Amino acid sequence: MPKAIQAAVLDGVGSDFHIQEVELDDPQPHEVVVKVVAAGVCGTDVHVQHGGIPFPLPGVVGHEGAGIVEAVGSAVTTVVPGDKVLLTFSSCGNCRSCLSAHPAYCEEFLSVNLLGGRRADGSTTLRRGAGELSAHFFAQSSFATYALADERGVTKVPDDADLELLAPLGCGVQTGAGAVFNVLRPEPGTTLVVYGAGAVGLSAVMAAALSPVAQIIVVDIVPSRLALAAEVGATAVIDSRSEDVEEVIARLTGGRGADAAIDATGVVSVLENASRVVAPSGVVISIGAPAPGATVALDVNHMLNGRRYIGVTEGDSNPRLFLPALVALVQQGRLPVHRLIEAYEFADINAAAEGIRSGATVKPVLRFP
Repeated sequence: MPKAIQAAVLDGVGSDFHIQEVELDDPQPHEVVVKVVAAGVCGTDVHVQHGGIPFPLPGVVGHEGAGIVEAVGSAVTTVVPGDKVLLTFSSCGNCRSCLSAHPAYCEEFLSVNLLGGRRADGSTTLRRGAGELSAHFFAQSSFATYALADERGVTKVPDDADLELLAPLGCGVQTGAGAVFNVLRPEPGTTLVVYGAGAVGLSAVMAAALSPVAQIIVVDIVPSRLALAAEVGATAVIDSRSEDVEEVIARLTGGRGADAAIDATGVVSVLENASRVVAPSGVVISIGAPAPGATVALDVNHMLNGRRYIGVTEGDSNPRLFLPALVALVQQGRLPVHRLIEAYEFADINAAAEGIRSGATVKPVLRFP
């Protein structure tokens, strides 16, 4: 029988979130019903709210859920009722990327996670009265008291896990940390530049601080975020409003340039700057998403000297392996995610979204009653 729950519904582009009673469908064989305890608010959710991502509305988003399993579908084997879990992206499990342990590059990623608002069979997981709602956002739609998640996007965590602390691991933290651990895999003595000191960029900084990177340079325009970057691992910070980024990086690297640059802003001009500050054989890793159709101008002759540009989704993470590793780092105190988080009650979701939009809050996390 469908379950009555509370969900934060977006009725259209530019609208506020409205918490309303909706009906959650019964789980299909490979789905898990999760009582949501906490959910991170990500820039991607806010982009949907303001029309930057063409997710069909009215609907329910949210994709950094954490909670307790209430029920499982008939074919679920990895979790049982009562388990604490993190929710993350889903994948088809059958394409070449999934079969080669790169589910973040699933050939069906956009339809499964971002754009469809429906299960693969076209059915909806949420209804409001007689009407259907778009949901299944990142195969969870966790801005609700209960979420119906694909088993492939559900990862069990220890019974003593602090779900409010761990919720952001499902997207923002694994994206930034994964760019370092899974993609860059820095060698000793590396110089890394991180553009953007939001939750994703600072997760990359914290991961780099656990690696043999020699210099971690952070670029942003918000002084408080630059100060936080210095506290969680940056060895130098640059305020691009008042400093010439290329000149400072040249000075800090003895004129050679950085070995790697990670862009967590999605701003085209920043990506172009990143391409200019990397040394020969250096790499630019793009993890911030610009508007659809955005293009970057690259000096081809400059790039011919071994420089590379790599686009990365979700930190190229295999969540069932990577998320437990991140959980262990957090629980050991080695990945200070708590420095990024500001808690909000679920009823205050619009204030949390505004905190993301304005930049006043690094990582809002919703607490559910």
